[in-house]
Amino acid sequence: MRKISAVLAAMLALAAVVMFLTATPASAAATRIMPLGDSITGSPGCWRALLWNKLQNSGYTNIDFVGTLPPQGCSVAHDGDNEGHGGFLATNVASQNQLPGWLAATRPDIVIMHFGTNDVWSNIAPATILSAFTTLVNQMRASNPNMKILVAKIIPMNPSSCPDCAQRAVNFNNAIPSWAAATSTQQSPITVVDQWTGFSTSADTYDGVHPNASGDQKISDKWYPALVDALAGVTPSPTVTPTVIGGCVATYKNAGQWQGGFQGEVTVKNTGTTTMSGWTVRWTFADGQQISQLWNGTLSANGAEVTVRNVGWNGSLAPGASATFGFLASWNGANTAPTPTCS
Repeated sequence: MRKISAVLAAMLALAAVVMFLTATPASAAATRIMPLGDSITGSPGCWRALLWNKLQNSGYTNIDFVGTLPPQGCSVAHDGDNEGHGGFLATNVASQNQLPGWLAATRPDIVIMHFGTNDVWSNIAPATILSAFTTLVNQMRASNPNMKILVAKIIPMNPSSCPDCAQRAVNFNNAIPSWAAATSTQQSPITVVDQWTGFSTSADTYDGVHPNASGDQKISDKWYPALVDALAGVTPSPTVTPTVIGGCVATYKNAGQWQGGFQGEVTVKNTGTTTMSGWTVRWTFADGQQISQLWNGTLSANGAEVTVRNVGWNGSLAPGASATFGFLASWNGANTAPTPTCS
């Protein structure tokens, strides 16, 4: 009888353990966040340490910064894994197919990307850099169809060895929002985080390019709200992050191409909530294309830089309304599609 009671007690204890294990939910997997870029992200990358600790102190503790690179010199305690490769160009990472291996090794849910500084320094056209961005985004989505992607307007740059870099950075940043708006999807949203505005190369860098302590703080502060939104599963509206400039989106289309010439069309759409009284579209040709004729707009060109403003009858656009202008242009050797911005 005692033996039976002992066996029964053991069985009841085992059943209680099973019930406890069954009723206790497994802890949710940590959200994996990949910081991706060049030396501004990687070495020493102290803005990552500031961002990590701000998230931790705000209650976002179930996160994991991931990357194939370890901490790169910042002395602040943090999760230092990253994908910040000093000297790397986004165009090379895309053309050399380097990202898929990093993604396979780390399996991120969110990518925060400050990339393109070395491409700008190398005088690569914004359209070419953004074409590489598209390749990288497609690779991210192949790794994780629900990938949330935060893309920075890069911090200003003014190195002593590159007097033209400051304006090149502006041109590149101006092209990012319309690219993001065209590339973002509901399943895998792209959020543009404006790291350029309010950042000073004289006060916030030690060499005109790389952030000092105050620069690291500014970068961290800009990433934080967008990353919190991504962690919450929220796709920010254009009023939160500048994926659209002024409620205006410009979309380019190659309407026809022949030897030495082509016809382009650009559609301007008011995505805001109030009527636009006028619009201006800008882009930079990457391959020396030159416009010979333009209709439904007023053209101003300075070398590769193109500006088109509305004419009198198509400048007023109600919310949701659009206007289209077209042009004829020449090309030779390559005809990379431009990435227009609209304001």
